[in-house]
Amino acid sequence: MDLFQAMTVFVRVVDGGSMTAAARQCEMSTTMVGNHLKALEQRLGVSLLQRTTRRQSLTEFGLQYYRRCIDVLGLVEDAERMAEQVQTQPGGTLRITAAPAFGAERLAPMLSDFLQRYPQIKAEVVLSNQLMDLVEHGFDIAFRLGVPENSALIARPLQDYTLTICASRHYLERCGTPETAAELRDHNCLAYAYPAGDDWRAADKLWRLTGPEGVVEVPVSGSMIVNSSPALRQAALAGMGVAMLPDVLISDDLQAGKLVPLLQDYQPPSRPLWLMYPQDRYRLPKVRQFVECALEAWGR
Repeated sequence: MDLFQAMTVFVRVVDGGSMTAAARQCEMSTTMVGNHLKALEQRLGVSLLQRTTRRQSLTEFGLQYYRRCIDVLGLVEDAERMAEQVQTQPGGTLRITAAPAFGAERLAPMLSDFLQRYPQIKAEVVLSNQLMDLVEHGFDIAFRLGVPENSALIARPLQDYTLTICASRHYLERCGTPETAAELRDHNCLAYAYPAGDDWRAADKLWRLTGPEGVVEVPVSGSMIVNSSPALRQAALAGMGVAMLPDVLISDDLQAGKLVPLLQDYQPPSRPLWLMYPQDRYRLPKVRQFVECALEAWGR
C-alpha cells in the first residue's frame, strides 16, 4: 500500500462526502477507493468511517486522523514545491575556487554584477593555487589554469591567461630599457615561484618568449622570487625590477602608465583557462546561470 496515496484518497472521501466523488477526483474506480480505505484501516487497526446505505460519517478517531492527514499532506506538498523551486529558481550558496590573481581581478567584479542580478544566491569563494577536489570539498565551480586533468568534471574553455613583461618608469630610468630578449640577462628580473609539479616550475630561471626569430629561452635572475602575483606586482610598482605578470592583474597599471610594457615584439607564453564543474551540478539553476554568465564574459 502506498501510504500517502491512501491518505490522499481518505481525505478526498471526507471532503467529497462519498467514495464516488473521491473516485472522480482521484481518477480511479470506486472499488479502488474502497480498497485504499480498507487497507488504511487495516494498517491502523481502527475504523475511520461509519458507513450506512445512505451516508457515511467519521468515527471519533477518524476525525482526528483526518486532521493529521491534512497537516501531513500539506507538508509533503510544501516540500515538493520547495524542491521544484530549487530546480527552477537560482538560489542558495555558490562555492567557487579560482587562482588568486584571476579571482581578485576578474571574478570578484563579475560576481558583484551576478549577485545583484540573482539576489537569492550567495557566493563563497576560495582563492588558491591548490587544485582541490571539487566534489570532496563541496565546490560548484573551479577556474583552473593549464591542461585539465582527465576527470569526470565538465571543462569549458575560456580566453587564455596571458602575461606581459613590464617594469616601472622609475626602474627603467635608473637601469635602462631592454630592447631585445637577450638584454633581460642584464636586468633584475623578479620571478614568480610556481608550486612543485607545475609545468611552469622552471619559469623562475628561464623565460620562454616567442619573438621575430621564433622561440627564445632567456636565462634570468633577480633579487626576489615570490609565490604571490599581487606581491610581485607591488615589487614591480616599487621599481624593484622587471616582472612577467598576468594581464588580468596589471591591465589598469599599464593603462595608467604605472607599469610600462617591455619587449612587445616578444610574446610571453600563455596558459589555457578553464571553467570546470561536476556534471550533476549543472542542473542546479545557480550553477547553470553562473556558467552562462562566465562564458558570456570570458568564453572563446
